Amino acid sequence: MTAENVLVISVNQSQKSERQFQSSLDELVSLCKTAGGQVQHVVTQNRDRIHPATYIGEGKLQEVARLVESEEIDIVVANNELSAGQVRNLADVLGVRVLDRSQLILDIFAMRAQTKEGKLQVELAQLEYLLPRLHGQGANLSRLGGGIGTRGPGETKLETDRRHIERRIYDIKRRFQLVVKQREQYRKRRRTNDVFQIAIVGYTNAGKSTIFNRLTKSHSLEEDQLFATLDPLTRRIQLPSGLKSLITDTVGFIQDLPTALIAAFKSTLEEVKEADFLLHVVDISDPDLSQQQETVRKLLTELDAGHIPVLTVYNKKDQLKADFFLANQFPNIQISALKEEDLQALLAKIEEVLKEEWDLFDIVLDSSEGDLLYQLQSAALVVKKELLEETNQFHVQGYVRKDHPFHRFVEEK
Repeated sequence: MTAENVLVISVNQSQKSERQFQSSLDELVSLCKTAGGQVQHVVTQNRDRIHPATYIGEGKLQEVARLVESEEIDIVVANNELSAGQVRNLADVLGVRVLDRSQLILDIFAMRAQTKEGKLQVELAQLEYLLPRLHGQGANLSRLGGGIGTRGPGETKLETDRRHIERRIYDIKRRFQLVVKQREQYRKRRRTNDVFQIAIVGYTNAGKSTIFNRLTKSHSLEEDQLFATLDPLTRRIQLPSGLKSLITDTVGFIQDLPTALIAAFKSTLEEVKEADFLLHVVDISDPDLSQQQETVRKLLTELDAGHIPVLTVYNKKDQLKADFFLANQFPNIQISALKEEDLQALLAKIEEVLKEEWDLFDIVLDSSEGDLLYQLQSAALVVKKELLEETNQFHVQGYVRKDHPFHRFVEEK
């Protein structure tokens, strides 16, 4: 399929710094590329506020119209959320499909979703986003023939069938309740077993899936594109001390993530909230990493996950242009996910941080308590284990999670 020609329009409002504006614009260009488009032009305008009817001013709109015609543009993408009226007015003047940033992200999610749950989540987000904007979609939908912005539910006559959409939303939500229940039962089982859980979070394309795959010897999708991972994957790993853990790869975060999407992906993102420990992966080579770190922290707070211990993993150090890097998040580690020794250093660092967080224990077990010793090695961070030959007992030292059932046991010992 040939790439569609895309023209990006963006309004720079005074409350955003030039750097923030440029970063958001670069991200939109990457999103267009991920969706299968080829950005031919970027048209920006400085305005105190967005034009209520056409997003950009009259003069700039005529300039865009000329470019659309001369450059054979297929689609125009705005860097902000558009109202139904703005979409309709722009499409009437320009004569091509018009999308906003949120629709583009939803479109990429529709393209990326692999599991039944993922597909349902995307469809729900798209329908909920579209419902209040149906009035502006007439011209857009009459031209649908595949391409960016038309994946997912776009092929039905949405502009005349509000009732159909409302029924579909109700139906998806009902089916979703079952999925959420199943997920909750699965989590409950994991909590009952008290398995230590790590979640990998971070900005999209920071290298989360590469770290996940190398640590677990898995083959989840690794691409130099935004949102390569959509459906969360969980695997088992063992830390150097013998501590067993579950590790989950999650969907990447991004600036201005559509509210509808956060709401629809709540059950997927619950994985983050359920974790005992977070690895926040940051692309150390990205010039905009401060903004990206802030976006992730903000979203973690929104997900009620701001209290979970975090290790910041500055990844892609092999791509760092500067001679040194000044970290502003602690604790942290700098790695290249492609180097085995760096991954081993990461596992050791996780244990180092856990020692700070967990409680120290020092106990003696009888030789008959071998099963207990095995369980302790799997569930706690054992740093010393020696056989006391004269008493035929085991002297064990280590660290245990404050809320783990073993905590009370080692206290009593």
